[in-house]
Amino acid sequence: MSTKIAVAKGDGIGPEIMAAVLRIFEAANVPLEYEYVEMGKSYFDAGHSTGMTPAAKETIERLGLLFKGPMETPKGKGVKSINVTARKVWNTYANQRDFRSLNGVDTVFSKAGIPINLTIVRENIEDTYGGIEHLLTNDVAVGRRIITRPGSAQVIRYAFEMARRKGYTKLACGHKANIMKLTDGMFLETFYEIAKEFPDIESSDIIVDDLCMKLVSRPEIFQAIVLTNLQGDIVSDLCAGLVGGLGFAPSANIGDNISIFEAVHGTAPDIQGKGIANPTALLLSGILMLRYLGYTTAAAAIENSLLYTLEQGIHTGDFGDKSTPSANTEAFADAVIANLGQVPVKGAVVAQPDMEVKANHDHPTKNKLTVVKKDSKEEIVGVDVFVESNKQPNELAEIAQKKLNENTQLVMISNRGTQVWPTGSIYTELVNEYRIRVEKKDGGEISQKEILHIAGELSEDFKICSVEFLMKFDGKIGYTLAQGQ
Repeated sequence: MSTKIAVAKGDGIGPEIMAAVLRIFEAANVPLEYEYVEMGKSYFDAGHSTGMTPAAKETIERLGLLFKGPMETPKGKGVKSINVTARKVWNTYANQRDFRSLNGVDTVFSKAGIPINLTIVRENIEDTYGGIEHLLTNDVAVGRRIITRPGSAQVIRYAFEMARRKGYTKLACGHKANIMKLTDGMFLETFYEIAKEFPDIESSDIIVDDLCMKLVSRPEIFQAIVLTNLQGDIVSDLCAGLVGGLGFAPSANIGDNISIFEAVHGTAPDIQGKGIANPTALLLSGILMLRYLGYTTAAAAIENSLLYTLEQGIHTGDFGDKSTPSANTEAFADAVIANLGQVPVKGAVVAQPDMEVKANHDHPTKNKLTVVKKDSKEEIVGVDVFVESNKQPNELAEIAQKKLNENTQLVMISNRGTQVWPTGSIYTELVNEYRIRVEKKDGGEISQKEILHIAGELSEDFKICSVEFLMKFDGKIGYTLAQGQ
């Protein structure tokens, strides 16, 4: 029985490499049927602000799986990336990218005899990729970084399950919880909570800058790493550089209902139509897709053929031995097809799944809402009011204190996160946006009505840029102190 999937050819070199990959699938007798959907730059240009037609959206949601080539988002037109939009709209919360040394692809590490075989699992929905940004003043821009317990739990549990399927014994959590104590702190806390369910996997954590240093000096010490979205994006591309570049980096975006398999390299418009593009990354992504669909025998056969082809020195113009002629896209695909049934001398692949086999595609009737912890005690204990002002901190404090009643107190004023009142340094340079922190004098609760009244009073003298409640959850503060506070 065949499986029908949605296929978007992509922009630039996308149609060329997609044609090559689908031809390899056909030669390997993979039982797939394709519904082609319209997405990408040309559809932005035609007026579809989401980068896809309504018919494309309906098809992908009906079939539950999208195989896509690289796509371009027009620059300077105020539209969102089609790649990010697709991942977020369909809640493909886990981005799995496998990085391994490939025979015939020379790197610093392959020449040194250091094999690389690691997997990055990147949270795919949250973080700064919400794209929620505001100009608070002409000089100050703010972006919201959203990290949630449900979102963290989804991707972290997937990472542990993936590690177990692959036979990994170690999973590390990359983070910056030493600085972002609440956002990365929540991600790290969730990691160790879920780690208790997987005692067979050695769990550890590492600060992301230390992680990057170790990846470029000792990548062989890692098996799998799970990270938040932005950090995972950066580390994924770093790892691609370890194995030869994005042309050898497959990508799977996994969700509970819809999943996307794609090449994450660029559209390479400079070589579009020349027939010389390298289809390896898209083919490797397609192999991940076949395993996801349960076609593990076909996936192993195609991957073995690809590895054998690379081992024989067959290469496109972007890699390989420059003293030997390079193959064009079609000839490279022909070689992979001709080598079906061959097994590489080094690193042969067996027909074993390394991804979750796709469950029955669910068609929900309403948006899913997940709350991990419902019974915590919540208290509002104060407010941070962000204001625009060109005044000095002492002047600002004097005005603010006159606006407060006998039950509230001015606790702190900061600028760009650094405390400038009641103590600070004359050497701290300022911008024209401050944070004014107000709390109850007795340390007790403060009502929403009181908070809005405080903001209203301050608005008589300042432009209010933003208001944030200061919360306690089960007695634990849910906000950070300023530097120097």
